[in-house]
Amino acid sequence: MSSSRPKLRILRSSFFGPDGAVEGMGGTDESVPFQAVKDWIADKSILRRLLSYGEVELYTYRIEYIPKPFMAAVLVRILSRGNCFFSDETGNRLDITLRVLAKFFLQFIRDLVRTPFLLRRLNRECGRLENEGRTTGSGPKLDLSLPPVYLRTDLWFGVKSGGSVGHIAGVLNHLDRFAGKPVFLTTDKIPTVREDLETHVIVPGGDFCGFSELPTFHFNEVFTAEAERLLAGRPLSFVYQRFSLNNLSGLVLARRRIIPFVVEFNGSEVWISRNWGSALKHEALALRIEDLVLRSAQVVVVVSRPMKDDLVKRGIPEGRILVNPNGVDPDKYSPSVDGSGVRRRLGLEGKRVIGFIGTFGRWHGAELLAEAFGRLLAKKPEWKNDVRLLMIGDGLTLPEVKISLDKNGVRDLAVLTGLVPQAQGPAHLAACDILVNPTVPNADGTPFFGSPTKLFEYMAMGKGIVASDLDQIGEVLAHDKTAWLVKPGDLDSLVAGLERLLWDPAAAQRLGQAAREEALAKYTWKSHTGRILEKLQTVTGL
Repeated sequence: MSSSRPKLRILRSSFFGPDGAVEGMGGTDESVPFQAVKDWIADKSILRRLLSYGEVELYTYRIEYIPKPFMAAVLVRILSRGNCFFSDETGNRLDITLRVLAKFFLQFIRDLVRTPFLLRRLNRECGRLENEGRTTGSGPKLDLSLPPVYLRTDLWFGVKSGGSVGHIAGVLNHLDRFAGKPVFLTTDKIPTVREDLETHVIVPGGDFCGFSELPTFHFNEVFTAEAERLLAGRPLSFVYQRFSLNNLSGLVLARRRIIPFVVEFNGSEVWISRNWGSALKHEALALRIEDLVLRSAQVVVVVSRPMKDDLVKRGIPEGRILVNPNGVDPDKYSPSVDGSGVRRRLGLEGKRVIGFIGTFGRWHGAELLAEAFGRLLAKKPEWKNDVRLLMIGDGLTLPEVKISLDKNGVRDLAVLTGLVPQAQGPAHLAACDILVNPTVPNADGTPFFGSPTKLFEYMAMGKGIVASDLDQIGEVLAHDKTAWLVKPGDLDSLVAGLERLLWDPAAAQRLGQAAREEALAKYTWKSHTGRILEKLQTVTGL
């Protein structure tokens, strides 16, 4: 009986190919992201779906890392009249039986009982580190002939592309130009990181996965212990950590070895959660960890001046903070990259293409660009024959992008690729005629603290750029010299900018050439990494 019913696949992460199709779909009748299921619960439409599928599969990166596994297991069980199971990229499968449901429930109860002990231990560890003596920057010794260790402690898995991937690979791939060959300790493989670098993946396990935030607290113990095992007896030059929520591992390792600690800080997770999501349940402890790490580092690397100003207000010594904008590999992102294959596959041959790449975050302005595209073609209907919009990526505001395109009747004139692997990004950008960075201001009126990686990739591609004149973006680019700058968040200004460069391709080419020259001179990952080492040497007195 169940065989005649539709099958459902729920995707815990983004598993979409460049053409928007779901990878490995097979014979599944319906495939939806987990967010869609949450929407069913919110609008109560899940009630009419109960036991309506012949088979339900929850597909994730790794089965053992599924957040809130008991609730997820209950969900797939009540949706399916027949088989239901978890599966992952490695081919593992876990059938959801009563025994498995009981196991997840008991795990949840066990972790609930352990929670106060976990929080108490971490608070004690924070107190110990605080009382151990605040680092002044003159104690640890720096020997650049030794290898540094790079820590990536984020509990985000299966990340294929985006600014974080570009930044991690950009720094890692160039560290041995200035120090020993780095050792990379990470929670996941990162695309485009050099294959010859020593890499160890440290897995978090399933402890506390039934709760929000608690896995990040517990992971301190797991990561630090495994890092000590992997690095035992090996001399190191310094510890470099890309800061992640609630993680003290880099500080602990550096203190134990009496070597410098460099933290790359890309924004307060406490602020981001409070302003772009929901406030953290354990906000006070998260802030304590954040402050402890920042105050203890010899060097704090930030990507923008507003971020530095905020840290100075928080009491972080200005002399330890390095403002270091993001960068680009100009050999990978270059005017010589061939985009003809992408154009041919996406039906863009002979078209003038407006391009955007990103993770569709709240500040990316993807939905603003979609609206501007619709208004541009309403203003210039004769351009509908040959102007197209190519939006590369996926994320939170993608539904708003689709609504805008549909509302303006231009959905068929836009190509939404979904996520593409990092290595394919340059070819997709090469398929465009002009590139757009429509970043919008923070909703709370605070300065925009980002440094969009896409900005530097655009510059290196040598394409004409339309960009928001917003904080660092307006500092890096010069209007009508390296880009056409527009008023941030203003639709009319963005429409005018798109029209200007589409109407005058010679101007777009002039701006693109100048932008690439600027990227080569100031914004390569090699120069970015060199500035970090120069700052570290200055602070430690080497």
